[in-house]
Amino acid sequence: MTVYFELGWAILSTICLANVLFGLMVVNITSLSPAAMVPIVVSVAGAVANGLCFYAYYGDYPLVNTAVASVIADVMWLIQEAGMSFYSYIILVRILFDWNLRIFKLLFWSIMCIIAATRVAIATFRAVAILNGDERAQHIINRLHVGYFTAIALVECVSAFYLLRKFTSAKRSSRQASLPTALFRHLMRSTEVRVATLALIGTARALTYYSQPSSQKASSVSSQIDRFLYTMECMFPVMLFIDLLASKLVFHNEREQYSLPRVDTGSRVLREESEVWNSWSRSSRRDRQQLPSISSGAQDAVLTGTELSASWEEAIERPPNAKVPYPP
Repeated sequence: MTVYFELGWAILSTICLANVLFGLMVVNITSLSPAAMVPIVVSVAGAVANGLCFYAYYGDYPLVNTAVASVIADVMWLIQEAGMSFYSYIILVRILFDWNLRIFKLLFWSIMCIIAATRVAIATFRAVAILNGDERAQHIINRLHVGYFTAIALVECVSAFYLLRKFTSAKRSSRQASLPTALFRHLMRSTEVRVATLALIGTARALTYYSQPSSQKASSVSSQIDRFLYTMECMFPVMLFIDLLASKLVFHNEREQYSLPRVDTGSRVLREESEVWNSWSRSSRRDRQQLPSISSGAQDAVLTGTELSASWEEAIERPPNAKVPYPP
């Protein structure tokens, strides 16, 4: 029987386990939050899936045990590959409102249902192929993978569209009111990197899986390229950890900058900003209409940039029910 650590699956599983340890360190530095849990959960799922892949396709075990291991591995791969899109989802459900939020949720969950259904079909065909010893199902499995990875790329593009539109609007209104924009610049760049990476991996894996000759074995050029792309996917949580730490740094630097004494205190814009900040600290979203009458630039900045910053902080720094003391 093949030794476990002589195969790439053992290395990929070890990478995912290391990501879990990195995630616990990040949580210790920041705090336990929904966004911080996403890379940890997907890394745990990846470690389990890669280990079970060895059991199902490289070991010599009873057929029923092998089929069960294959099904569980496919479920874990579903959590790992589709779960990374929930990083953007957690942020968006806190910064979108009304019909924008409803449309986004409809699109997101519709595509997620397609992804889940496709993965269930893949797991079913693989289990049947293992039990019957029939390799002819590989052709169907390859075609299902094409739709599966295309849908993953699509759901990340949908999330990126709403994130970039919201961040661009907040950055524009904050600039008009002379408010800090470093956080929004960082969030826009990190979103662009995430969508470029996941969309590229999803599209490339859809192409490489089209002609896979055998199940879970890198026996051709396309399957080796797919294995390389999957390795990059296993490393993707590291990018999310970097984004969490960098966002926290930028956010707190911006808060400290905004808490410094202002120059040119006679400026009308600065007076209006001060009024809005004081009013915001005493107001909730329900009595937002009671805010003082201010210029459109400063008002847009507060209602867009400030609320977005607070919602973002709630998503990546604090537990779901924690109170966000913002502004400082």
